[in-house]
Amino acid sequence: MRQTTFVKHQEVKQKWFVIDAESKILGRLAAFVASRLRGKHYPHFTPNVDMGDKIIIINAEKILLTAKKEEQKLYYNHSGYPGGLRVRTAREMRAKKPIALLERAIYGMIPHTKLGDKQRKNLYVYSGSEHPHLGQNPEKLEVK
Repeated sequence: MRQTTFVKHQEVKQKWFVIDAESKILGRLAAFVASRLRGKHYPHFTPNVDMGDKIIIINAEKILLTAKKEEQKLYYNHSGYPGGLRVRTAREMRAKKPIALLERAIYGMIPHTKLGDKQRKNLYVYSGSEHPHLGQNPEKLEVK
């Protein structure tokens, strides 16, 4: 009889990876990164342990949106006050803060729990091609 193995958080070894987002489609990249942040690519995945990798994404401002999503996709924020709804298009979001599109897409795919908060802290997104994490020797990761 086979036994299910559960990984303890002390046994987890997190790796560093760097992904170049240039000319990648937003949703496909976000789904891939969210899966990596959770650790679902490991055969010994344990849902209650933060076993995902640390992901660095560079060139986030060069990510692609398909079809007419640049003008038609809307992002909603509410201040909590009456009449405080702010609606922005993807083009406006990209102009104001280029990394917000990618971060928001990935954050939406990670559970909204305490463990999800830990997993979100393993994501580092930069708009240029430079990043300050060279000391960790990140491996280059190709998105399928």
